[in-house]
Amino acid sequence: MSRILIRVLWLTLISGLSLQGCTPPKPVRLGAPIEGFSHTSAAINRFSVNGGGGPNLAPYGYGGGQMCCASLPVKWHPGLTVVVEWVKDPDPYASANWPPLGTDGYRAAYKLHAAKYTHHRAVVPVAQYEDLGIVNVHFLPCNQVAVSAGTTYPGRPDYPFHFPQKMQEPATCPQP
Repeated sequence: MSRILIRVLWLTLISGLSLQGCTPPKPVRLGAPIEGFSHTSAAINRFSVNGGGGPNLAPYGYGGGQMCCASLPVKWHPGLTVVVEWVKDPDPYASANWPPLGTDGYRAAYKLHAAKYTHHRAVVPVAQYEDLGIVNVHFLPCNQVAVSAGTTYPGRPDYPFHFPQKMQEPATCPQP
């Protein structure tokens, strides 16, 4: 073989090996879309998972489509938790009796009503998942929350939770 051919082969080999170092590593965490489900008579005016916002939820409702995003590990591990924060309207139908929209009376009624919103924060375990998918947040009676983050969805047998859509608040809630 000629020296030029050997040099070309050598340079090709070195170039190929050096390019392997340019391959990006597989991600450890990804942003996953967020969905919510209210199983109570309260409205969830806003919520977040690890700082990523979720949609508004009507009473007993599935809400507003997917929002972006909650940062979670690609692979589930024991002890995995998320921080869920939410604002709850315990009387979402009160505006039916308010003065007309856009009036001073309406604004005053809204201000009094909004003062009754409750703010919550919980550190919640994430149900085990094989592959990271949609983050589903279930709001339950007594300000309890359940979170899944896999590729399955409510109603399927392999989904980790099977809550009824409508759940009633008990007369008294257990103390944390």
